[in-house]
Amino acid sequence: MIIFLKVMGYVLRFFHLGSGATWPGEVFLEFYHRPLVYFIPKFKEGIIFVAGTNGKTTTTSMIVSLLEKSEGGKIVTNDTGANLLNGVISACINAYSWSGNTDFDWGVFEVDENSLPSVLMNVQCSMPNEKKIVLILLNLFRDQLDRYGEVDAIARKWEKALRMLPSHAQLILNADDPQIAYFGKSVKLKTHYFGINQKENYLKIKDHAIDSAYCPNCWNSLTYEGIYFSHLGIWRCDKCGFKRPPVANINIKSHLPGLYSLYNLYAAYLAGAAAGISKEDTEKTLSDFKPAFGRQEEVEIDRKKVKIFLSKNPAGFNASIRAVLDLKPKAILLVLNDRIPDGRDVSWIYDVDFEIVPPIVSVICSGDRVYDMVVRMKYAIKHWNNETMKQLMVEEKLSDALKRGLSMLNKRETLYVLPTYSAMLETRKILTGKKIL
Repeated sequence: MIIFLKVMGYVLRFFHLGSGATWPGEVFLEFYHRPLVYFIPKFKEGIIFVAGTNGKTTTTSMIVSLLEKSEGGKIVTNDTGANLLNGVISACINAYSWSGNTDFDWGVFEVDENSLPSVLMNVQCSMPNEKKIVLILLNLFRDQLDRYGEVDAIARKWEKALRMLPSHAQLILNADDPQIAYFGKSVKLKTHYFGINQKENYLKIKDHAIDSAYCPNCWNSLTYEGIYFSHLGIWRCDKCGFKRPPVANINIKSHLPGLYSLYNLYAAYLAGAAAGISKEDTEKTLSDFKPAFGRQEEVEIDRKKVKIFLSKNPAGFNASIRAVLDLKPKAILLVLNDRIPDGRDVSWIYDVDFEIVPPIVSVICSGDRVYDMVVRMKYAIKHWNNETMKQLMVEEKLSDALKRGLSMLNKRETLYVLPTYSAMLETRKILTGKKIL
């Protein structure tokens, strides 16, 4: 059956019907109630899962780079970003050799927030004690409310699933996110924490997009010494005493822009340690890391650059805007779609801090919901004068928006694109001629 499904994936790719990143797994699901039970025992060293609203793809890519450069061997990963259960299964199927051999060392998979419980259910009954199980939880933000619901609902599902993990599993948790840090208290597994200790980078004004301002232990309001973005920061509960746990001391030099990139780096660093990779090898690999597709990816066109910052929810958009503004942009392209990967409800754009965009920056709006974005921007820039209002532009067609943005630049200058997920894929296809999914 595996060979048949590999052929299916090959045919899909050959006829440009897709990447074969989901359909083989979808078919496999029809025959196996717990499909990963079939694959998980085949990983010689162990398996690493990465979950969270933002940063999954980048962190997963970092870990794969660490294992490939330090450990060698065969790494199986869903590097197309297909992170539902069918995508994880398809990655396993596609990794099989045509002779049916399964010479796998590690499995490293990013997992969709809503799919994590079903994935972990497979791990409970299929992972021998001598093999490593590492679960990285990055953050929880509001994302596609029409599909997922509120953060607290996802957190409750996660906690229930974590309790099913074998006792030798390890957790790597973001201490700056109160809900994520709470899992280390409520689930009795070996736990490692990462977080940022940079008081100079506290936000002066709180994000609109604060998703978890209450103590997950007693539901009292949390007190913050400082916030890095959204609800991530140095926090404590004055009622029950629950507070941000101590974090690992990590010092990595990185060329990646944005404070939020540190969370991905720190999580990958601890994953490397859990996998037995030396500190020296980990630091060298991560300091040289190049981003995954669409995540601060850079494309050069006629000696001008386009840099893509995937921005799919309020917290991610706010982080992207701040990172881009630090780079002193001349022009920014905002691309808002409402397709299935994005979620149909786009009301979340009113939780994004577009007000911090200065009038010296040209802003181009595009995408399926371009006029929703234009209205949002008009509210945000109402303090601009009539002359600077001309800096706000509309292009319904994405290819025209990219051309217009590039036409405003001199050689070696950069157009910064902040797209939702499907818009990111469309942007890449226009710029590189390559289709990811």
